[in-house]
Amino acid sequence: MIILAATPIGNLGDASTRLIGALRDATVIAAEDTRTTQRLLAALHIDNRPRLLALHDHNEKTQAAVLVDLAREEDVLLLSDAGMPTVSDPGYGVVAAAVAAGVEVTAIPGPSAVVTALAVAGLPTDRFTFEGFAPRKAGERATVFGALAAEQRTMVFFEAPSRLAATLTAMGAAFGIDREAAVCRELTKLHEEVRRGPLGDLAAWAADGVRGEIVVVVAGASARDVPFDDAVEQVATLLATGIRLKDAASEVAEATGHSKRELYAAGLARRDRHIAEAPAPAD
Repeated sequence: MIILAATPIGNLGDASTRLIGALRDATVIAAEDTRTTQRLLAALHIDNRPRLLALHDHNEKTQAAVLVDLAREEDVLLLSDAGMPTVSDPGYGVVAAAVAAGVEVTAIPGPSAVVTALAVAGLPTDRFTFEGFAPRKAGERATVFGALAAEQRTMVFFEAPSRLAATLTAMGAAFGIDREAAVCRELTKLHEEVRRGPLGDLAAWAADGVRGEIVVVVAGASARDVPFDDAVEQVATLLATGIRLKDAASEVAEATGHSKRELYAAGLARRDRHIAEAPAPAD
């Protein structure tokens, strides 16, 4: 089978008993960086010398088939440099190939920078979305954040320290400088720091430079922040599922704070317009 194993994100003491046992018994390890895995084995005083195969963004497409074939005969332990494989790290391609080939996939759970940051940020945790790394280019970054401006779930991002200030500034432009957020730095490590506050304040703080591994957690938009046109789109989406217009308008009004009557009228106009624009059936 394929075994996805979470490794410490900073503190070596977070290595689970199951992880240590798997590392001791492994005959094949697919690793994001084999040097990192060798250092982990040494730090945990594990003298096992498994076969190490590199698995990274540049070779995962070709390596996936190799690992799946190996997993038909023996367990393949799959590691990223830190945290759970497949979460903004290599591994998804291997899992998809294994599932398609009928090869079993399981996991050894453990540390995750995403949920650790979410837990300590002090922002709502009942609903959240993980957005990975923001685009490097300013224009693409602005487009992505603009599309997320009305997102009501808490958002979690990874970011490089060299781009943190620019990213926080772009977030402030898209979400508003008063939107609450948290920058979580060096989680579980000696110099762990969680800086909380409005995006504008965090961008000013980061302008002087920040070091370490970074996770940014941003509060979702409040209902009143959802533009009316977006609310009408939500009504249209509900209509497509078969819900009555009256019920769709009522549900979206309750979620966004917009007028039920206005949403109903806009939804009705949209529906009538689409009917009028639909091509006539062929004779």
